[in-house]
Amino acid sequence: MTWIEALILAIVEGLTEFLPVSSTGHMIITQGIMGMESTEFSKIFLIAIQFGTILSVVVLYWKRFFQSMSFYYKLFVAFLPAAFFGLLLNDYIDALLESVYVVAVMLILGGIVLVFIDRWFKDTQDAEEKEMGYIDALKIGMFQVIAMIPGVSRSAATIIGGMSQKYSKKQAAEFSFFLAVPTMFAATAYKMLKGYEAINSDNIGILIFGNVIGFLVAIVAIKSFISFLTKHGFAIFGYYRIVVGLLIIVLYYMGVNLSID
Repeated sequence: MTWIEALILAIVEGLTEFLPVSSTGHMIITQGIMGMESTEFSKIFLIAIQFGTILSVVVLYWKRFFQSMSFYYKLFVAFLPAAFFGLLLNDYIDALLESVYVVAVMLILGGIVLVFIDRWFKDTQDAEEKEMGYIDALKIGMFQVIAMIPGVSRSAATIIGGMSQKYSKKQAAEFSFFLAVPTMFAATAYKMLKGYEAINSDNIGILIFGNVIGFLVAIVAIKSFISFLTKHGFAIFGYYRIVVGLLIIVLYYMGVNLSID
């Protein structure tokens, strides 16, 4: 992996991880367009740079993370479904990840949902921020399980989960960010432990560089997303997802190697 490839991938990760557009789908297109060779380190790199994006949430919302113990309890409750089903279905999820069609189709279907989601949850537009209960946190966590299907988007699923429990778009999006911290940390740490041998003194610098870039870009993306979402809603993200999904299919039929295994 070159430094330029690392830079581009980190920017894509930072921009898309917390937006409802599926970072997986974007990584597929980015690697395919760049013609990247799949190596053990490149696989680890794509996982490891998530640490930088996770850190961006903690830095931006650090006061919330030191607010009260109940905050952590609710995050833990919301995290449980993904932890359980993630371990149970890990091999099946990895198999789905290798299917470009699954990613493309879920991008398109998810895009159609986002086009209409503002109409479906119109009553949450002006909802006042309220204290989240444990049952609501668990329900949102169940929505996160749906995002284990590659291309769905963890952010989209959990934000919709929050809105389905009558929380405003802003509050639902922020809880989605918070929930990303334990979820992504656990998944990333698990994958890293399995493939840490691919990291050595020759490539550790690229890995650190990728995390720094991902961290900085994610901070800008999160701030911009909250502002845009409250003013304009989800529709534009829906149309964008549909275009990306169709693009993946077109690239695949053109013979572009989109394998991410």
